[in-house]
Amino acid sequence: MKIASFNARRFGIKKCSDPKVSAIITKIAARYDIIVILEVFDAKEKAAKKLVEQLNSCSDGVRYNYVLSTPLGRREYKEQYLFVYREEQVKVKDTYQYEDMQHGDEDSFAREPFIVRFEAKKSAAKDFVLIPIHTTPKDSVQEIDELYDVYEHVKKKWRTKNIILLGDFNADGAYVSNKKMKTIRLRTDPDLHWLIDDDTDTTAIKTTDFSYDRIVVHTSILKHIVPKSAKPFNFQEEYELSYDEAVAVSDHYPVEVELNPAKGIKRKKK
Repeated sequence: MKIASFNARRFGIKKCSDPKVSAIITKIAARYDIIVILEVFDAKEKAAKKLVEQLNSCSDGVRYNYVLSTPLGRREYKEQYLFVYREEQVKVKDTYQYEDMQHGDEDSFAREPFIVRFEAKKSAAKDFVLIPIHTTPKDSVQEIDELYDVYEHVKKKWRTKNIILLGDFNADGAYVSNKKMKTIRLRTDPDLHWLIDDDTDTTAIKTTDFSYDRIVVHTSILKHIVPKSAKPFNFQEEYELSYDEAVAVSDHYPVEVELNPAKGIKRKKK
């Protein structure tokens, strides 16, 4: 089972209505059993529905569905988290909108995580939780650290340690220095494993080389991860796109990871 997070840069109906860009995003989404799309602007759910319709029209019987958060953010600027998934692989067991109202520490997140718990039908990990985040660059150290509180809260709420945190952490460069990284609880807890290395470029822009996008897993689910499967997906190279064609899709690459199949089920190579 392949899971990905993708900051699709201002993903909405305009981008979904561009035939060239939409075709590439659909092709990217079709690689995964679950993909969490970040930086979504889709209050009326038109883009989410269009993407799923496109996936279902070209998937040869495989059915996709989606879960979309409400618009999240401070003041006028708001984004959403979009989960697109294959129904034959998983079903949504529960959803939870983190309220970000801890006493004395209110409103820590610009876009508080919208969390989904999945029940897997063919994966070695039968039940797992995805916690996505798109941090604000100037507050990324604080937000990544506060993500630890979300992780602890979800662990107790749903009584599970099968947790995957993923998204655009902005966890590199001027936003998060090596020194600051050592102060982040999500980084220092020995039960949490950062699967995308600090020197891995997750950006599609020529002039950048940063590990902004990350995948972090708890030890209990690490044993179900296919070794070395966590990596960015360079869609420009894979689909032989020009630079302009690639950045029209996004300035980020998706980051992906693969879970082992359940016993008796062969792993598919995509």
